[in-house]
Amino acid sequence: MRMKKFALAALACIFAASAAVAAPLDVFKGQKGEVDIAGGTAHIPVMQEAAKRIMTLNPDIRITVAGGGSGVGVKQVGEGLVEIGNTGRPLKAEEVEKYGLKTFPFAIDGVAVVVHPSNAVAELTFAQVADIYAGKITNWKEVGGADAKINLYVREDGSGTREVFTDKAIKGGEVAASANVVNSNGAMKTAVAKDKNAIGYVGIGHIDESVKAPKLEGMTATQENAANGSYTVVRDLFMNTKGDPQGLTALFIDYIYSPEGAEIIADCGYIPIPRK
Repeated sequence: MRMKKFALAALACIFAASAAVAAPLDVFKGQKGEVDIAGGTAHIPVMQEAAKRIMTLNPDIRITVAGGGSGVGVKQVGEGLVEIGNTGRPLKAEEVEKYGLKTFPFAIDGVAVVVHPSNAVAELTFAQVADIYAGKITNWKEVGGADAKINLYVREDGSGTREVFTDKAIKGGEVAASANVVNSNGAMKTAVAKDKNAIGYVGIGHIDESVKAPKLEGMTATQENAANGSYTVVRDLFMNTKGDPQGLTALFIDYIYSPEGAEIIADCGYIPIPRK
């Protein structure tokens, strides 16, 4: 609740300074058509809630929301299979050139290391996490935990969450071949929650009582800290389109940037950012 109050209190300042024009929900009245969305899994709660509100208002609009990871988002929107391809990382120059993509950052998210709630480890350093993932530290007792083998979990290739974790938490370090691969933030949370010797990572917005986020290099993983710069393993979340968005797709993106969209973003545990 404290985080939500922080985020909502910040909205007034953010959107008062923004030049973006709010898109009220009633702009969807009288519209018909479909918008298909796929890609980064961190985006799903925001996209689903926005879609639910729009389709409740107007049943003649159909909006589908799927995951698959950032790589899937780029490929599907680039090939015209969806109207919006979500990524948890900036587009690469070659992706923009190949597909003619336009990008829309709309929220700040942090990526946190997570362990089972019963794990006694309260804090890890970047160096320890890098050594754990490289297979140099293999037992929890080496970092203050129980005498038990560490089970590694990673996201799939092309995941924006994985890219941020690799770049900012383990500084481009190697990952042991023994690591278990999961394909979404939700799947990662479930895997860690079921394995008392696990270590993994998720977007901060996915942290709940089923997993524990130890301090990382003395930093506490909250969205408030991600927003004020005191937590540094952070990323922006992006919506991407093939060329300039048109029709319902443009209205949907406008809605995400509206004050109501910002409230949805904050309610989902992220920090909204104004349209650039």
